[in-house]
Amino acid sequence: MIKKLIGTIALSLTCAVSFAAGGGYKLDRAPDRITDMASLQNGAKLFVNYCMGCHSANSMRYNKLTEIGLTEDQIKKNLLFTADKVGELMHIAMTPEDAKKWFGAAPPDLSVIARAKSATMGPSGVDYVYTFLRTFYRDTSKVTGWNNLVFPSVGMPNVLWQLQGPRTLEHVIVHEAEHADGSKSWERSAANYDAQGFSVIKTEELADYEGSPVDKAILTPVDATNAAAFDNNVADISNFLGWMAEPMQLQRKQLGVWVLLFLAFFLLVAWRLNAVFWKDVK
Repeated sequence: MIKKLIGTIALSLTCAVSFAAGGGYKLDRAPDRITDMASLQNGAKLFVNYCMGCHSANSMRYNKLTEIGLTEDQIKKNLLFTADKVGELMHIAMTPEDAKKWFGAAPPDLSVIARAKSATMGPSGVDYVYTFLRTFYRDTSKVTGWNNLVFPSVGMPNVLWQLQGPRTLEHVIVHEAEHADGSKSWERSAANYDAQGFSVIKTEELADYEGSPVDKAILTPVDATNAAAFDNNVADISNFLGWMAEPMQLQRKQLGVWVLLFLAFFLLVAWRLNAVFWKDVK
């Protein structure tokens, strides 16, 4: 238990550093599907097939997935790739030593990533995961060939690229630039990335500009036919990560309601007792 707590604290600190390196991109709100068993099951399937090649979930056991409606037989046949028994933890085959050699650093464990992001950012960690997975774009200047709007220069490639399909990006920035002679002027930079990640960047000076800084990015799918299906799958993965970070959250919220009702009743009783005890005191 202590080991798990230490790991959670360490992951939270890691996530805080990661967000500090991010670009502060506005997060999209993820669909709330925490009670949708079909969504959670699809999220578990996608997580095991697309994420667990690099990311472990060492605080979760496979048999815990029975709580989202899966049977142990279904888990064995469809999800048990890196373990022999359903009671084992969701480890990965890749060792930390190999991960550091191949990627420079071991990919983080995702057991409590959604909760950690909520703790360090304010908005829901599910919203962070949902937006992060939907804002990858091709960038040939990066080692992996990918970049991300939520976490610029992230070392992770887009593992869902086959589900997502090719997209283009238009990124417009309007900012006040300072020149060598000390003068300042407003400039507009527009970077256009094609589906292969090659970019064309144009910068122009804006005369008599009286507005405010602008940082706007527009991702456009080359073929929009699978965009809705992709967003649906990402929502399922995000909500599964939200559930995995705290499987007891629904029970916690229900218990919280009863606790508040008890406290309200106790307040009423204490108020009446106080009135009785002090009624003869002038």
